[in-house]
Amino acid sequence: MDAEIYAPGREDLLVESVKNTPKIIARGMGRCYGDSALAGHILSSLKLNCFLRFDEQNGVLDCEAGVTFDDILRTVVPAGWFLPVTPGTKFITVGGAIASDIHGKNHHAAGTFSDHVHWFDLLLANGEIRRCSRTENIGLFRLTCGGMGLTGIILRASFGLEKIESSYIRQESIKAKNLDDIMRLFEDSASWTKTVAWIDCLSKGAKMGRSIMMRGEVAKLSDLRTERQRAQPLQVHKSAMLNVPFNFPSFVLNSFSVKAFNFLYYNKHPNRQVNSIIHYDTFYYPLDIVHNWNRIYGKNGFTQYQFVLPYATSREGLIDIIGLIGKRNMGSFLTVLKLFGKQEENYLRFPMEGYTLAMDFKINKRVWNFLDEMDELVLKYGGRVYLTKDVRMRPETLQAMYPQAGEFREKVHVTDPLEKFSSVQSQRIGIHQKING
Repeated sequence: MDAEIYAPGREDLLVESVKNTPKIIARGMGRCYGDSALAGHILSSLKLNCFLRFDEQNGVLDCEAGVTFDDILRTVVPAGWFLPVTPGTKFITVGGAIASDIHGKNHHAAGTFSDHVHWFDLLLANGEIRRCSRTENIGLFRLTCGGMGLTGIILRASFGLEKIESSYIRQESIKAKNLDDIMRLFEDSASWTKTVAWIDCLSKGAKMGRSIMMRGEVAKLSDLRTERQRAQPLQVHKSAMLNVPFNFPSFVLNSFSVKAFNFLYYNKHPNRQVNSIIHYDTFYYPLDIVHNWNRIYGKNGFTQYQFVLPYATSREGLIDIIGLIGKRNMGSFLTVLKLFGKQEENYLRFPMEGYTLAMDFKINKRVWNFLDEMDELVLKYGGRVYLTKDVRMRPETLQAMYPQAGEFREKVHVTDPLEKFSSVQSQRIGIHQKING
């Protein structure tokens, strides 16, 4: 679609852009995969990129909403601090992190990013700016955290950081022979603050769900092994060194190449367990090392599908869903399994206590019908799909997966009766009326 993009560098210009535009949505780095930051008029936050205050003693950062996690890490890591929660890329903005209520490998221990936000300033549809927190404008605070940018424009925010001794992770990589084995590993790893697993979604029979768990903790100074690590214990990440220069031919990614990759990846370490000390960039952001990695999916690109199932139905549900993936030969190189901890329900908030699986699927003629089948199974087992990665959910599916969606819609209408803050996604899933033409 065609869109007009505004990128004001001053707050007064931003307010004028909002006042003078009938429909608009905020956009940061554009890493949400779907259409939640797309509209006919888009307000880019990337020029709102100033740090306002860094309390190095207590680990509190105040900054504008367009500051990226990449910027933050380069600033706070040398001072012995880290992001409290981070997804699998550092190329996102603070405003986007709040609007998507992002989660990471430490959800069971630290919750979502919004759980660490002290306050944010929100520009409303009428031009008013309100400070929102857990004690001030509480309703707007809760609506905006995970609200997909539909309550207003986040201008700046304050949040807490995690204290670290080093910028390295003490990691244990452990092979799991099947789904039961990896689920036992997750449960046995509850005391670890960071856990994630790569899973072979095309394995069948006794090998269904074979995986490699990566569990980690921030390395202490006494854990560091090499002279380089000990000499620079708070080393920040480097810029990406590799690049995919062109779109891969469509035939490169198919069920055979995915199966071959999965076999090689699972068997790259002959031992069941491998212990290592790795940099945070390798642990958290392996894909950030390669520019334009998405080009391996060809010119049609890919879509990411992430769902969560309640703990009680996770095993049975995952068996059925992985079975469907294998039956349809819709394998993914990047299939990630995590275990969420307890989480308070909040309108469109995604996490719930249970297992979450994220997969990348190459876009082709079969993928949309297949994802409809996936939705049916996710609903059958009481789960839901992550809106930040959604590009095709129907209104009735949203309501079934998010019981508080109707209440969210009503409360947003009170704060924005003319639906100024509206996206392609919000119209598609029925939060807002669809605009024709």
